[in-house]
Amino acid sequence: MSEQGNNSPVYILSEDSRRTVGKAAQRNNIMAARLVAETVKSTLGPKGMDKMLVDSLGEVVITNDGVTILEEMQVEHPAAKMIVEVAKTQENEIGDGTTTAVILAGELLKNAEHLLDKEIHPTIIARGYRLAASECQKILHNIAENVKIGEDKFLMNIASTAMTGKGAEVAKEVLSSLVVKAVKQVMDSDENYINTDSIKIEKRTGGCIENSELVQGIILDKERVHSAMPRIVENAKIALLDIALEVKNLETDAKIEINDPTKMREFFAMEESMLREIVEKVYTSGANVVFCQKGIDDLVQHFLAKKEIFACRRVKKSDMDKLARATGANVISNLDDLSSKDLGFSARVEEKKIGDEAMTFVTGCKKAKAVTLLVRGGTEHVVDEAERAVKDAIGDVSATLRDGKAVGGAGACEIAVADGLRKFAKKLSGRERLAVESFANSIEVIPETLAENSGLDPIDSLTIMKASYTDGQKWSGLDVFTGKVMDSWKKGVIEPLKIKTQAIQSASEVAEMILRIDDVLLSSKKENAPRMAGMEEGM
Repeated sequence: MSEQGNNSPVYILSEDSRRTVGKAAQRNNIMAARLVAETVKSTLGPKGMDKMLVDSLGEVVITNDGVTILEEMQVEHPAAKMIVEVAKTQENEIGDGTTTAVILAGELLKNAEHLLDKEIHPTIIARGYRLAASECQKILHNIAENVKIGEDKFLMNIASTAMTGKGAEVAKEVLSSLVVKAVKQVMDSDENYINTDSIKIEKRTGGCIENSELVQGIILDKERVHSAMPRIVENAKIALLDIALEVKNLETDAKIEINDPTKMREFFAMEESMLREIVEKVYTSGANVVFCQKGIDDLVQHFLAKKEIFACRRVKKSDMDKLARATGANVISNLDDLSSKDLGFSARVEEKKIGDEAMTFVTGCKKAKAVTLLVRGGTEHVVDEAERAVKDAIGDVSATLRDGKAVGGAGACEIAVADGLRKFAKKLSGRERLAVESFANSIEVIPETLAENSGLDPIDSLTIMKASYTDGQKWSGLDVFTGKVMDSWKKGVIEPLKIKTQAIQSASEVAEMILRIDDVLLSSKKENAPRMAGMEEGM
């Protein structure tokens, strides 16, 4: 970059820097964002297709989960990364709707490009999009239906909708029931608070997806530390220890010299005595099961087995927290403080073999505030995709119970929002009106994509859905199996309100941000720095 002044160039950027300015920068960014959306577009809906992603080590992921696809692709283009962030935000906030958010962001930018061709300034488009996004939130809250916590069948429909079109669809009824039970189990009804981290998902190959089960407690990917320990403990009194059950090493550099063999025996006897004392403290507390976050000395393992105490070591901190919520135990950091009041309860602790690995089942916990979903499947790829589907369903059910509101799916919600936006646009004057109308057209990309992915004509499908909505059917969704309009609410195709509000908010914000960029400066000395010419170079 240089300026000709007095016939001498002035350089303000390094030689290896690159700059894209004005319309070229806008077009490149919009193209990158659109191509990200195109990548996941074919995965949307009950008839959406899957993607096979193979990394440099040959590891294979087969999925139609939007955020998983985008994360595995290792996108490099800066504008494309912004679209990936939309998917991540949607995943963190809800756990589902990532594909919807990305497709919507891509369509908003595509339609904005048409307005740019008409010489409408980017800031005017961005302002119009802001107005439209704000109006969308109002429309969505107005049309949303209230949901009662006790309506299990209704919540199962929401979970089932989340899993439709994914690998777990074959067992969606079984999994939906498990998901609803799990979410309601960990829900704090007084505060309407749901900590989805309290639902542990453990996956194992073997059997089929229908063999998945919900455990009122925790499943640990651990086995007992000593074969002489009991394999099953009934009426378990559980101690959770955040300390190593072994003799402490000296924290300072020290040297012990022993010249007399009898002193050596005394030294070992003293060490054994200290280890016996550790076991005695555990035994005296009344505990018959110990879960230790750190190591357990071999001799301690032997003494615990003699006392018929079941023990696991090196349990993850996250699992310790879940065990505390499930059993009511306190995590102890000082063995001297351990008492019967700190122990948790479980009706049964058992080591079982699942597939070719031993696992520990902590079941029958009273009023457990942490549960485990054991997801089964024929192969590793099937189990992984089933796990992703279950996570989406948990996110949807949780979001519905938090807000107490839901909307019709199958494109019905988008038809209603687009219609409301067009009515709102008529009240506006100036060029912002064009941007709001463009936003309304963009919203309709969801039902269009549903039709297209199902082998139907998107224009015909959109036309009959609009006609049905105009005739008074509030939830005019598309039945992708018949190609006809259905009442999505009565058919049980239901989604949380939060999915739609978050997707529209995130998509509009990123579209506005990309539209306002008219200068891209790329300074890098790396040979394979992200190229700005197009998405095929940037990804």
